[in-house]
Amino acid sequence: MAEKRDYQRFKPHEIARAFPETAETLLLDTYLTDEASASARIFRVYRETPPHYHAGCDEYLYVLSGRGTFWMRDPLNGGEFAPGDLLFFKRTVVHALPNIIEEPVVFLAFDTPRRDPKDVIFVNPEDGTPETFIRRKAE
Repeated sequence: MAEKRDYQRFKPHEIARAFPETAETLLLDTYLTDEASASARIFRVYRETPPHYHAGCDEYLYVLSGRGTFWMRDPLNGGEFAPGDLLFFKRTVVHALPNIIEEPVVFLAFDTPRRDPKDVIFVNPEDGTPETFIRRKAE
């Protein structure tokens, strides 16, 4: 396990390039920071994500690469995202990424407070479990 420090520097685009081309789960992520008050992660999306929400944290998603469509609270307010965009939603807001237009789709995520990896609740439970949704990228 890496030593915890009170400062660090990251190169998000280099980290993003290290993700594999395929994954068994919908997403792979790597935690940059993992504190009780907040977590920072980089994750790659491999397939469209069904409607889901997080009960314990607000989420900020900064688009590093890729393009697709994303909706929050209601599919009718969906729109396209591209590199440089920032998406924000509060805890319990249902959201989905129904279309990947250009790969790889990679986000820099900030969760407040920290997002427990098991905090993924699908609107339709048949769409998956936290284990089929996301897993940490092997270092």
